[in-house]
Amino acid sequence: MGAGAAGWAALALLLGVGAALGALLPPPRIDWQPALAGSEPWRAWSAAWAHLSTRHLLANLLGCVLVGALGLVARLPVRSSIAWLLAWPLTHWGLLLRPDLLHYAGLSGVLHAGVAVAGIHLVVAGRGPRQAIGAAVLAGLAIKVLGESPWGPALTQPPQWDIAIAPFAHASGLAAGLLGSLVAEAASALAARRGDRRSS
Repeated sequence: MGAGAAGWAALALLLGVGAALGALLPPPRIDWQPALAGSEPWRAWSAAWAHLSTRHLLANLLGCVLVGALGLVARLPVRSSIAWLLAWPLTHWGLLLRPDLLHYAGLSGVLHAGVAVAGIHLVVAGRGPRQAIGAAVLAGLAIKVLGESPWGPALTQPPQWDIAIAPFAHASGLAAGLLGSLVAEAASALAARRGDRRSS
């Protein structure tokens, strides 16, 4: 396993283990609350570890496994792991655009960010089938997020869930993944140019 794959797997594991341990705490202790964003900024990380039901937790742990596997199969580099790490708090800070979302808990926003990061890397650095797969991943993710109407009510109650979901968190995760990827890819390209200048 290369450094990039190891970093991606470690981040997926951190998210999953943190969520499992977070189940021991009442969600309001660690969830995202816009009113506390300034005084308790650590909630931009801990919100991913808060869950509102056992079903919510199990679904997100499965999501961790799937997104972790996606990164391993796609052989993502270290910069993609860094992009996903950057997207973690960015996903929750993005929720400041929805101050009517008074509480948010769960991994789904950060998992959407991870899928976006993987798709961007495959499109930017891939060739042939890998590039096409990346484009399909991003298109599918965009269709899913837009289909959830993130500009609508802050919370919706799908019939198959025992909790309300926050569609805007998925959109925020997608945007955070794109932003984290742009920063990481730009930094990588800049480092490569500097290396080329030194070697010439």
